[in-house]
Amino acid sequence: MPDSSKKKWSQDVTEHSDALDLKQDIFRSDDPKEIAYSLKLSAEKSDRRKSSPYRSAMSMLTFYINRAGKNLPEKQKHVLEAAKHELRKEFNRADA
Repeated sequence: MPDSSKKKWSQDVTEHSDALDLKQDIFRSDDPKEIAYSLKLSAEKSDRRKSSPYRSAMSMLTFYINRAGKNLPEKQKHVLEAAKHELRKEFNRADA
């Protein structure tokens, strides 16, 4: 059996992203605008990202939603999905 005290690789990626310096516990915020704005700032400041700031920010948000998925409370899933919409607005992208 795996040692339960070990962190999962996805948690390590979220906490120590090589491309973005994320505000601690940003994905636990209940404000989609705060999440989007924080991701935007992190992506724009990063000189280690491999794609555009928008794509890096959206990728990190989607990664978190997909990896945390079944363990997220329904309310937080809605907040994070709303943060995608807010992130599109922050980058002046059309909301599909």
